[in-house]
Amino acid sequence: MAAERRPADMVRITTPELAQAFIDEQIKEIREQVGDKKVLLALSGGVDSSVVAALLIKAIGDQLTSVHVNHGLLRKGEPEQVIEVFQNQMKANLVYVDATDRFLDKLAGVTDPETKRMIIGGEFIEVFAEEARKLDGVEFLAQGTIWPDILESEEGIKAHHNAGGLPEDLNFELVEPIKILFKDEVRIVGEQLGLPHGMVYRQPFPGPGLGVRCPGAITRDRLEAVRESDAILREEFAKNGLEGKVWQYFTVVPDFRSTGVKDGKRAFEWSVIIRAVNTNDAMTATVENIPFDLMCHLVERITHEVPGVNRVLYDFTPKPTGTIEFE
Repeated sequence: MAAERRPADMVRITTPELAQAFIDEQIKEIREQVGDKKVLLALSGGVDSSVVAALLIKAIGDQLTSVHVNHGLLRKGEPEQVIEVFQNQMKANLVYVDATDRFLDKLAGVTDPETKRMIIGGEFIEVFAEEARKLDGVEFLAQGTIWPDILESEEGIKAHHNAGGLPEDLNFELVEPIKILFKDEVRIVGEQLGLPHGMVYRQPFPGPGLGVRCPGAITRDRLEAVRESDAILREEFAKNGLEGKVWQYFTVVPDFRSTGVKDGKRAFEWSVIIRAVNTNDAMTATVENIPFDLMCHLVERITHEVPGVNRVLYDFTPKPTGTIEFE
């Protein structure tokens, strides 16, 4: 069985050689734990679940079924990337569920941030449980738990986001192959497993996705404005050497409109807020100083390419007093 806790003398994984040694050891332990049984994994496309998926595919192949639930709150291109990497390249047994309408219908008219989070989290478990019940003979549930998750839940800082929540009839044994790793180690293991650089080094993304970047009641058109403006911001940061240099950057479209002028006519449209921060531990954060020329270019692109938007604002607030996300 895998170690339950990170050994005090464990060498930090910093090289491809150390990553490969870890992969070889985990493949052996996964095979011992699982035998010829089936394993189920909720594959979000985030770093942790993607590395677990790649590890399990190497260890047990099609004994693994990965379920990717698209709740309609993912960034532009993310569902397509999951399908391309895991189904097309790795030949994984992937179940893709487009539950966009289901989630957005449940969220219609809901303005309270915590209620929104609860609906998104609860509905995700419902959809995943429905898919799990369609499969026969699954005895194991794989999770992308990592060492900081365990430490934070032990210290009472936050509820462990991977700790169950599934209905009682789905009584799976857990497979958690990366639970003794820190995030930087997970990324090195991911690269060694052949995952794309952009997937392994993607910036942090909250579980409720773009739902927390669409303050107020989520509407489909405003959600698209968040998705499209976010894609422009990511593209321009990559072009200008800020990708990897800035810890987290994204756009927010709040639920208010302002008067502007487009094509010589009055336009009553939304504002896009850009947020770009640096942090070591996410407990405090400083604001990135974006070059003025780049900011002007972002304003030009976002106001001309994103329907329904006539202003771009920059959030200069550090943490504290602002949190990193808006909700």
